[in-house]
Amino acid sequence: MLDSIDSTAFNFEQGQRARKLFAAVVLAALDDAIADDKKYGNGPDQIARWARSRDGREVLSCAGIDPNERVVKGLMEFVSKGVRTSVALSREESERRHALEMEQAEAA
Repeated sequence: MLDSIDSTAFNFEQGQRARKLFAAVVLAALDDAIADDKKYGNGPDQIARWARSRDGREVLSCAGIDPNERVVKGLMEFVSKGVRTSVALSREESERRHALEMEQAEAA
C-alpha cells in the first residue's frame, strides 16, 4: 500500500514539473510577442495567432490554462502593455503597481 502512495505522489510531482515547464514556454511566447511588438508593432496579433493555433492551445492546456477566447484577449492585453514577463513577475514591479493603486484609491 505504501508503494502505491509513493508512486501517486511521484506522478503528481512529475505532472507539476511538466506544468511548470509548459508555463515557461507560455512566458517565452509572451516575451517573443513583446519583442515583436516593440520591433514591428504586431505583438498582440502574433500572440493571438499563436494562442489560437493547435500548438498554442496544446501548450496552454499543458500549462494548466484553459485556451479560450478570454485568455487570448488577456494575453493580447498583456503584450500590448509592453512589460516583459520577468519584470511583471518581479517583487519590485508588484510593489510599484500596488503603491500606484493605493494612490489612485486615495485620490478618488
